[in-house]
Amino acid sequence: MKPLIRFALLVFLISCSKVPITGRRQLNMLPESQLMAMSLTEYKSFLNDNETVSSSDDAAMVKSVGEKIATAVEAYLKKHGQGKRVEDFNWEFNLVKDETVNAWCMPGGKVVFYTGILPLTQNENGLAIVMGHEIAHAIARHGNERMSQGLALQGGGIALSITLSDKPQLTQSLFEQAYGLGGQLGMLKYSRMHETESDKMGLVFMAMAGYDPREAPKFWERMSAQGGQKPPEFFSTHPHDDTRIKDLNDFMPEALKHYKSSK
Repeated sequence: MKPLIRFALLVFLISCSKVPITGRRQLNMLPESQLMAMSLTEYKSFLNDNETVSSSDDAAMVKSVGEKIATAVEAYLKKHGQGKRVEDFNWEFNLVKDETVNAWCMPGGKVVFYTGILPLTQNENGLAIVMGHEIAHAIARHGNERMSQGLALQGGGIALSITLSDKPQLTQSLFEQAYGLGGQLGMLKYSRMHETESDKMGLVFMAMAGYDPREAPKFWERMSAQGGQKPPEFFSTHPHDDTRIKDLNDFMPEALKHYKSSK
């Protein structure tokens, strides 16, 4: 076996890990600490440029739900020997005044909800659906996975350490593509596979925190009822609403194993 091929296989084996809940093998070749540092810079810039809602019942609910799910996630990961995924997380939960229907979680546990999504979440349980889904993206390291794929293609395949140190502009560009920073922060460019995986993980996370996962299909039905022109599923990074709802219902028995009402 040629040394180049042997080295490439070694990098693959070292970088391959399993996603919690789903068990899917993924390739994350970047140091998560670097992504957290880059995310923190963008996150601080975003908060400086946007109006946060700090003293309201909605802001308190975002923080409360986030903390409950984060605590449940950390306990689950620690129990299953995957606590390192969040050992450097410094959770923050913010509500910003913006009518965009959006929410996101960056590496390191930086969570932002937009006021525009609250009419659709409607209540604490609805908010937990979105919170669990967005936190799942960060726990699954989907951004790292997408950047690794991009660096492998554009950076020469194996010399990722060289790419990171010698080509900072390329690294930043891929970071912006992976996390949707070319337009509005948080419009994450995840694949349909990542979205579906986060749906499933999110159901389990909210259930472990005491929120009823059976409310999730109803939330996506409300999202679907918003109408408007949507691209066919094949051209969309998000699963079609009907597909998403079916997948959620199919996975529901597994999620309910973790559900114990807090009431």
